[in-house]
Amino acid sequence: MLYCFGGSVLSSLMLGEPPVAFLAKTINILLASSVWYLVFYCPEDIFCRCFSFLPLRLLVAGMKEVTRTWKITDGIAHADIVYKDAWLVMVAVGWARGAGGGLISNFEQLVRGVWKPETNELLKMSYPVKVTLIGAVLFTLQRRQYLPIARHNLVFLYTIFLVVFKVKMMLTRCATSPLAPFEAALGQIFFGSRKTPSKVKGEGATSSNGSSVCDQPSEQHQEGAKKKQAKKTE
Repeated sequence: MLYCFGGSVLSSLMLGEPPVAFLAKTINILLASSVWYLVFYCPEDIFCRCFSFLPLRLLVAGMKEVTRTWKITDGIAHADIVYKDAWLVMVAVGWARGAGGGLISNFEQLVRGVWKPETNELLKMSYPVKVTLIGAVLFTLQRRQYLPIARHNLVFLYTIFLVVFKVKMMLTRCATSPLAPFEAALGQIFFGSRKTPSKVKGEGATSSNGSSVCDQPSEQHQEGAKKKQAKKTE
């Protein structure tokens, strides 16, 4: 439930509302519970086998992207009512509502007893989280009338963008984000080329006999001590 309704829980916490408000929608709870039961306990895995059919998977993925657009616009509209003209709040709530399942994934893993800090979406965003953030910014600009486009046109164009690229990624089985070229270009413009840090001179270097340069002084000291000990014995 945390993963299915993560957007509602996270946005409610951000706006100071009860995080259990999603439980009031009984139909959504029953639908999510039914899908969970069929996925894990359906006899002979009939449910999973049906959805392994590619056209059906593409249809469900497209429907999911459509609902993502609705969630973003609903979150922005709700935030605008609570905090009038608060741009950052509108973007943050729209982002949380549309990509709450990914943003709350670390807490969901902690509840399940699995902790994977390397999967933090705030530090290393996945494609759905990135594209949801872009959508939240665009719809916020449109709502504040800084984007010269009608709301229904922006909803249509953004939804088409999500569905087309999602279907393309599934058909080509490509995990590379379509935003990667733009991210690389913007990173080059605003932050410059990324250079690998040069190692300190002598650090990690090895001598001809395979020993580290840092270890050579200690080895020389040991050899000198052995020579002195040999002279004393003579």
